[in-house]
Amino acid sequence: MDRPSFILENITLKNYTTFKAGGNALLFCEPSSVDELKVAVTYARSINTDVLVIGAGSNILVADNGYNGMVIRLGSKFSNIAVIDSSEDNETLYADAGTMLATLGLSCVKEGLTGAEFACGIPGSVGGAVFMNAGAYGGEMSQIVDSIDYLDEHLEINTISGSEAEFGYRHSIFTEHPEWIVVGCRVKLNRGVREESEALVNELKAKRIKSQPVDVPSAGSTFKRPSGYFAGRLIEDSNLKGFKLDDSGAQVSPKHAGFVVNNDGKASAEDILKLINYVSDKVYEDSGVRLEPEVRLIGFEA
Repeated sequence: MDRPSFILENITLKNYTTFKAGGNALLFCEPSSVDELKVAVTYARSINTDVLVIGAGSNILVADNGYNGMVIRLGSKFSNIAVIDSSEDNETLYADAGTMLATLGLSCVKEGLTGAEFACGIPGSVGGAVFMNAGAYGGEMSQIVDSIDYLDEHLEINTISGSEAEFGYRHSIFTEHPEWIVVGCRVKLNRGVREESEALVNELKAKRIKSQPVDVPSAGSTFKRPSGYFAGRLIEDSNLKGFKLDDSGAQVSPKHAGFVVNNDGKASAEDILKLINYVSDKVYEDSGVRLEPEVRLIGFEA
C-alpha cells in the first residue's frame, strides 16, 4: 500500500503538545473524516508500525527521541459540533473527537444548557477528555456524556452509552483499550439560565487564572490525586513549590505546586521527566505517598 498523501514523515511533535517539548513522529497525519482515519490506521498496519492518537496534546510528554510510529492527531479538521436532539427540558449535542473541550463547553452555555461549565477552561480535546474522564472544579465528563462513538480494532464504528464507559478518576474503558479510537460523543444537558452559566464560567476562569500557571507551557496537573491527599499539598509540604533542579526551564510552578512547567519552552522532555521523577521520589521520602504522573509519557523506555 502506497503512503497516502495526507500522511507526512518526520514531523516534530513539540508543536503539537502544550508542554512544548519532544522529538519527531516517524509518521504524522490529521485526518478530516472517519474514512481518512480508517485509511491511516490501515496504512500503519500495512507497514507494521504502532499508532498513537492525540488531540490537543495537553496531557502528554513526548520523549526527545520522538515516537517511532504513526501519530494520528484528531484536531481542527475533526471538530464539528451539532445539536441533534432538543426538548423543552434538555438538549443533546454531538461533538467530534477533535473539538476543543472548551469550545464544546461554551457551545453548551450559548445554548442555555447547564452542566458543562467546568469544561470551558480545560485545554484539551473532546476525545482526550473522554479517554481520561477529564474534569475540573467538581465537574467531569462522566456527568455529561450520553454516548460515545469509537472505531474498534476491526475498523468498525461502535457506540456505547456513558454508563458503559467505565468512567472513573482519570480513567475510562478506552484507557484499557488503546486500540479503540474515540471519534465523537453525545452530551446531554438540562436547560438552565444562560446568564447564570456565563457567570459561573467567568468565576471558574478567574479562579484558574489566579491559581494556575495558564501562561506557561505545561500539561496541566502533572500528578494524579492520591487517595486521601492532594498532590499539590504534598509537594508544598516537601518544600518543592517553585523548585527546579537546574536552569533547563523545567520547574515546579511557584503558582501551583501540582504543575511542572516548561519556562519559555526551553526544557527538553528529559529535563521535565527528571524533575517529575525527583518530585515523586522526594514526596515519597517525606510522606510515604507515591505520586504517579497524570501526564502520559510517550516514547520513553520503560
